[in-house]
Amino acid sequence: MDSTSGNLSPRDDEGTTARTDQYTVGGACVVVARGDLDLSTLQPLTDALATAGSAYPVVILDATEITFGDSTFLNLVLHTHSTTALRVVAPDEQLRRLFEITGADTVLDIRPSVEAALSPPPSP
Repeated sequence: MDSTSGNLSPRDDEGTTARTDQYTVGGACVVVARGDLDLSTLQPLTDALATAGSAYPVVILDATEITFGDSTFLNLVLHTHSTTALRVVAPDEQLRRLFEITGADTVLDIRPSVEAALSPPPSP
């Protein structure tokens, strides 16, 4: 995982291809997700987060290029959060609203940038 790797998932109904890439920085694994993430396109991200979580103490999900996430995406993020130190970076307005409506924003560690995600979580 030292170099960037990418996985394409199947096309969703609108023809948007979801993609994941990953790289390491500061002892953490950054997983970059792109596109619409739903049941039909989520598997590469699921695999990437599981692999990263088993190999690194901190996993950073760079959400800056996610254009849509549904309940299956939310379930994956919450599951990953429960099994590793997950930090979510810069989700767009749709994802922020999904996190807010479900209360996930009170559980997840959401940061404005990858650089901010590399610092320890704030004290309670």
